[in-house]
Amino acid sequence: MITLLTVLQFVIVVIICIAVLLQKSSSIGLGAYSGSNESLFGAKGPANFLAKFTFIMGILLIANTIGLGYLYNYTKKDSLAEKIKIETNASIPSTNLSKIPSMPQNDTNASK
Repeated sequence: MITLLTVLQFVIVVIICIAVLLQKSSSIGLGAYSGSNESLFGAKGPANFLAKFTFIMGILLIANTIGLGYLYNYTKKDSLAEKIKIETNASIPSTNLSKIPSMPQNDTNASK
């Protein structure tokens, strides 16, 4: 199921890219090739249809993304953080306070 939704995600993205490129803009883009479609889409041409189509495909993309996220988290119960193993380093010796030398005593007779 996740594989199907992932493939659908890529297909939706490609369709959105094509729909956006076909829309007329200030630099025309690929919309210059859609001039003969005025009778099919109405008097305004494909602009209104492509805007609605892009909006619907965007909603489908968001819904598919949410569905993918839900299914992925539902099937994978563990996270990467739970797989990290903390190992203790055995090469560092433990400190033993009894081996610390004591401070030397001052001999008052030696200084005279």
